[in-house]
Amino acid sequence: MTKNLDSGGLKSIAENYDLFYIDLWGVMHNGIKLHEGAIFTLKKILENDKNFVLLTNAPRPIQPVKEFLEKMGMEKEFRDKVFTSGEAALNYLKKFYPLKKFYHIGPPRDFDLFNDFKDNKSKDINESQYLLCTGLFDDYDQDLNYYKNLLENHIEKKMICTNPDLIVDKGNERELCAGSVAMVFEKMGGKVVYFGKPYPEVYNQSIDNNNKKILSIGDNLNTDIKGANLLNYDSLLISNGVHKNEIKNYGIEKVSKQYESIVNFMQSDLKW
Repeated sequence: MTKNLDSGGLKSIAENYDLFYIDLWGVMHNGIKLHEGAIFTLKKILENDKNFVLLTNAPRPIQPVKEFLEKMGMEKEFRDKVFTSGEAALNYLKKFYPLKKFYHIGPPRDFDLFNDFKDNKSKDINESQYLLCTGLFDDYDQDLNYYKNLLENHIEKKMICTNPDLIVDKGNERELCAGSVAMVFEKMGGKVVYFGKPYPEVYNQSIDNNNKKILSIGDNLNTDIKGANLLNYDSLLISNGVHKNEIKNYGIEKVSKQYESIVNFMQSDLKW
């Protein structure tokens, strides 16, 4: 049974945890502006001698995400606690794929992740040894059939996906993410290596989380909450995120069951 924290706030349970994994997009901001209540919550967590990681499935290195948050007005003490799926993927690529040719699927703005590998980028998918998916091409950001046609002759290649999210809401607009392309590839029989929530690697790279009581906070049942479930962390779902309409229409118990996830707590928006 999911407990609603809208009246009691996060403060009603915060003392039970040592570490909080907190999602960025959908919890701390909506892609356009910061949520003031969520920022206040970060201040209170630190005041209570607790720690947190702003863990995001952004397919970018940490530094560009920090710069994005700085432009929004987030304070440095909070920005310094960011860790991204892109950073986790970058560490993996440096170790296992330092010289192999890749084909990049995603917008040009994501390419700062791969500056160290720019000489390995192939403009022709036929000449690549693996596929690097950070999102959708700007000209085909709604057309998943385009990727089915693009990839049909490359099923034998491995795809590295740096953002397992299927969708994200930017303000009032819904956008497809890299996970949607990876799902198309998997359904065709391709093999995908994912970096980001819900997969353990991104949590374990971000901070020393051994022997800590952890609460994972996010708005996505497929990533934030599923990740918490897989790692045996408690979970807090922000209901005014990507599942807002589903929860409004069917209720949290039915929706969480549909996504095969366990939601311990729920809040409309993150508030102390």
